[in-house]
Formats: sequence, structure tokens, C-alpha cells
Amino acid sequence: MTKIDSVCIIDDDPIFVYGARKLMEISNFCDNVLIFRNGLDALEHFKPIIERKEKLPQVILLDINMPIMDGWQFLDEFVKIYTDIPSTINIVSSYIDPRDKAKAKRYSEVSSYIVKPISMKAISAIKKDLALPYNQS
Repeated sequence: MTKIDSVCIIDDDPIFVYGARKLMEISNFCDNVLIFRNGLDALEHFKPIIERKEKLPQVILLDINMPIMDGWQFLDEFVKIYTDIPSTINIVSSYIDPRDKAKAKRYSEVSSYIVKPISMKAISAIKKDLALPYNQS
């Protein structure tokens, strides 16, 4: 596998979304990026995919603080409906509160806690965690 098929960004900050997409584009990170402004929109999109046993995005970048359904609420609901998560879930947040980092560690589904803004180093680390060579075409 040379490139990740799809990534999902769940974040209400258009500046973060733009920057993350740009870094992924520059690094040839993935073929497809799904974007949701809150956890509920993402969950509603994923439910039928899960029911049909179709492929989910390989990487999810999940913000904590969002309107309607925040990142923690999304995680709680997502793990209820999908117990065998094939995705790498990465919390992305502006908050550096140690309590948030500790809470993220309690979820076995969460691979990392990334403090915004996201960097090329963070993108590289996600790709490395998936055992993919960085910037390979």
C-alpha cells in the first residue's frame, strides 16, 4: 500500500481543516478526505457504512471541542456501534490540558493526541504508525 485511501477530519475550525488538507496534499498522504463540522454529522455518515460492513476511513482526525456533538461524545457513540475499529483515531485539539490527554489515553481506539496546529511532523508520525513509508507515491 502506497497511500492511505481515505481520511476523515471531524473539526469545526475551517482554518485547521484547510491546513490539515494542505499538509496531506503536499505529503501525498491520502486519496480522499471526508470533512464533518461536528461529531453527529460524522456519526450519521458512518452508521450506514458500518451497517453495510463497508470500509471506513483509515485515519480520523477528531477535534474535542465542537458544537452539537463534541469529540468525546462522538468517541463514546462510535465505539458502541463499531467495536472492531480499523481506523486510527487521532485527537486534535487546541487544548493542552493534561486532563484531556489523560482522558484520550483511556480510549484504546485513540492513537495519539495532537496539539494544534497540525504539523508535517504529526502527519509523518500518523503515517509511520500505519507502517506506511512517508511521502511515497
